[in-house]
Amino acid sequence: MELDHLAVTCGTLDAGVAAVEAALGVTLAPGGRHDHMATHNRLLSLGPGLYLEVIAPDPVAPKPGWPRWFDLDAQAGPPRLTHWICRVGDLAAALAAAPAGAGRATDLERGPFRWRMAVPETGRLPFDDTFPALIEWQAGGHPADRLPDAGCRLRRLVVTHPRAAAIAAALGLDDPRVVFVTGPRKALAAEIDTPHGLRLLE
Repeated sequence: MELDHLAVTCGTLDAGVAAVEAALGVTLAPGGRHDHMATHNRLLSLGPGLYLEVIAPDPVAPKPGWPRWFDLDAQAGPPRLTHWICRVGDLAAALAAAPAGAGRATDLERGPFRWRMAVPETGRLPFDDTFPALIEWQAGGHPADRLPDAGCRLRRLVVTHPRAAAIAAALGLDDPRVVFVTGPRKALAAEIDTPHGLRLLE
């Protein structure tokens, strides 16, 4: 299991892009549309094998007959960092070991990319939507390999939750950049080195 990408969710893509570009001082790259989920995104490289996505409902796509991923149907308030995604080599095996509600393997695509992702039927992941989504990349490579280098690198992802230790134990993720903190409420915070210095994205 490896850290794959971070997700900033928002009501509109324009609002999310504006917020992230203001926070980090860099320009996001184009993304694309996800027909199955009726969402669209913009992307930012965080170095080899890692990226940030800003994702929102696609206003020109028909609303799907199932909950959108990342709990986007319940999105309210300003854009914020709400989810993180880990890639695995065998999604079926990873789901068998994951907490209940981690999702059902779903085949997805965007442009040249093909992947399988664990999408919860409710749209919300375990541990109050703080457990990472699980992804298995297939054809088309990895988005980070095709993104321009904006000079941004993740220094640290802080995952805060009242049961942070249980999340860490359920994952077994060996990445010194990911830190689990026990706190009164759930929160994600990414410390990102940028060409303008260290910036915080929450």
